[in-house]
Amino acid sequence: MLQIPPSLRHKKFFYLWLGQLISITGTQMQVWALLWHVSRLDKNPIALGGIGLARILPVIIFSLIGGALADSMDRRKVMFATQSIAALLALTLGLLTQFGQITIWHIYLITALQAVAIAFDGPSRQALIPNLVPNEDLPNAFSMTFTSFQVGSVLGPALSGFMIALAGQAAIYYFNAFSFVAVIVALIMIGDVPQTFAEKTAGVSLNSIREGIHFIFSRPIILSTMLLDFVATFFASASTLMPLIASDVLKTDVVHYGYLSAASAVGAVIVALVFSQIRTVRKQGPLFLGAVIVFGLATIVFGVTRSFVVAWAAIAITGAADGVSTIIRNTLRQLQTPDHIRGRMTSINQIFFQGGPQLGEVESGSVAQFFGAPFAVISGGVGCILGTLLIIWKYPQLLKFNGDEPMEAGNLSAGVA
Repeated sequence: MLQIPPSLRHKKFFYLWLGQLISITGTQMQVWALLWHVSRLDKNPIALGGIGLARILPVIIFSLIGGALADSMDRRKVMFATQSIAALLALTLGLLTQFGQITIWHIYLITALQAVAIAFDGPSRQALIPNLVPNEDLPNAFSMTFTSFQVGSVLGPALSGFMIALAGQAAIYYFNAFSFVAVIVALIMIGDVPQTFAEKTAGVSLNSIREGIHFIFSRPIILSTMLLDFVATFFASASTLMPLIASDVLKTDVVHYGYLSAASAVGAVIVALVFSQIRTVRKQGPLFLGAVIVFGLATIVFGVTRSFVVAWAAIAITGAADGVSTIIRNTLRQLQTPDHIRGRMTSINQIFFQGGPQLGEVESGSVAQFFGAPFAVISGGVGCILGTLLIIWKYPQLLKFNGDEPMEAGNLSAGVA
């Protein structure tokens, strides 16, 4: 019998989780709608690449500053500011579109500004979660956070096409602006949250950023998970070449391509729901490493097969494996990081997490250009597995990590209802 996930019994986390679920749906609607909008304004494929560039550069440039800010200021207040700014930017997109003043450069600029907000929002949001639930419920909290993202990733694309057809392009941006209000309301309902601040002399400075980088490199267990995250997303990003595989290899139509695109999220949601019913996860290191290797193997199967059913199952398995990996690595990092430096740790991870897929798109596209899409996918899966084995050799302590080791996080919210 299904039970209420332990983390959702803590009302402060529940408020944030529900607000994020609504907001993520709106954000995913805008992500897909922007690609459609750009394609209407400029028929050149390179124009779509500009969206990815506008998203990743601000994250790389500002994430470290955002992490230092999350450790020296009230994380809840930082989120108030970033969510409000993101809402205003989405509203601006809607108004420019509705009144026919929108250009592709407006879209690039506003997308970049929203990415700046994300660079500051991400570290505070991720670092806030361990302040809302006791340590024993943290794996479940990240499982539910992952679930909300995947559900939003399924609902967003589906609703965006429907809403564009029904109410027009501007309606997507208005809905996204409204969705940010859900998080703002949640932050108000949460109230004050206990937090350990970095030394006041550190603040947002080069020294505080350097301290965060030094912390990561002095903790092999955390550094190794970040490296694995980068390796897996850099090599084995089958989604980039999915349109080519669907049309040229599987010989299927756009409807089946849509089914294929949703497979990863289906697998991820199933895993997240399973984890939502589990309070304690042991042998986390082997489970995490096994998930990454399964991710690589399933990617190889996707590149080899000519069967749509097998391809769909392979992509679903990559989503499930990525779900296991994401939940465990996020929990491990947060519990092994003291609260006063948690924002900076998260900001560095944000660079790895965002950089891997974006650079992976360049890698897979380049290989596919010369050797074909199937070879690019297969070689990516092989690269993922070899990279994982190399990291295991370099950081053998990851294999021994169980999940019940002494924690450095110092959760201040244990027992908060």
